[in-house]
Amino acid sequence: MTRPRVLFFGGKGGVGKTTLAGAVAVGLADRGARTLLVSTDPAHSTSDLFELPLDDTPREVLPNLHALEIDPTREADRYIADVKARLADTVPPRLAGEVERQIDIARVTPGAEEAALFDRFARILVTEGTSLDRLVFDTAPLGHTLRLLALPEQLDAWTAGLIARREQVHVLGRMWQRVAGTVTAAEAPDPVRDALEARRVRFATARAILTDPGRTAFYFVLLPERLPILETERAVRALAKYQIPIGGVLVNRVLPDDADGEFVARRRARERHYLDEIARRFGDLIRATVPLQAADVSGVTGLRALRPLLACDF
Repeated sequence: MTRPRVLFFGGKGGVGKTTLAGAVAVGLADRGARTLLVSTDPAHSTSDLFELPLDDTPREVLPNLHALEIDPTREADRYIADVKARLADTVPPRLAGEVERQIDIARVTPGAEEAALFDRFARILVTEGTSLDRLVFDTAPLGHTLRLLALPEQLDAWTAGLIARREQVHVLGRMWQRVAGTVTAAEAPDPVRDALEARRVRFATARAILTDPGRTAFYFVLLPERLPILETERAVRALAKYQIPIGGVLVNRVLPDDADGEFVARRRARERHYLDEIARRFGDLIRATVPLQAADVSGVTGLRALRPLLACDF
């Protein structure tokens, strides 16, 4: 059986998705799979989990496992700088100041950071991760993640519009060159149009990967509590709308069987109600239940201790 190469772990904030994503990544690496763990969560808990400083460059955390954290703000700044560099040689000097001002305005518009984040995310999916066996994404809380996964179609339409407008500008420019008698036999390259076209192809390829159940699986992490259950149920429906294949549900921090005491007994009774609710709502999607640990999980040793508790084969 071929396992999906790309795994996503998402859920409501605070349910432990970073810990489980890290445990799965360590388990894959220990089995010999060259693995990259990518955090798209602005909280950047992956550094804390592995007790190592991480940034947007992959860092080896153990043999076969590298990890990185994508910073949306830094990605947006980098993307804007790249746009300015591409335009520098194509914009007339008299317009350069106004063009830069418009680009700077675009930098602070809503959605700019998410678009830049998806661009890096797509690069990892399509190019940077091609030499690896497995990609594991620790995503932001569900609302942010759903907006990110909805971007391919929106960005494709937006990029197509930019390309069309760029073509119009190019045609008008050629017309004025003919009128002025300065037209050349060979058409000059247009780095802006080429960059837009490359971006459009990259987004389309990323979309194809995201919607292919043979290559991608999205795992929801939730707790046996009311709000995570409701939010996960809504997210399952949303991912179905975007055609993102769902790998399953991981129920985290379940009271261990040997926990005792009156307080624990009351907690267990309430938890049993929610576990029954999870079974009713998600049924065959449930892939594992992970017991509550006596101490915080951190470091590779802690993650290796957690990995056998995930009773499913990734």
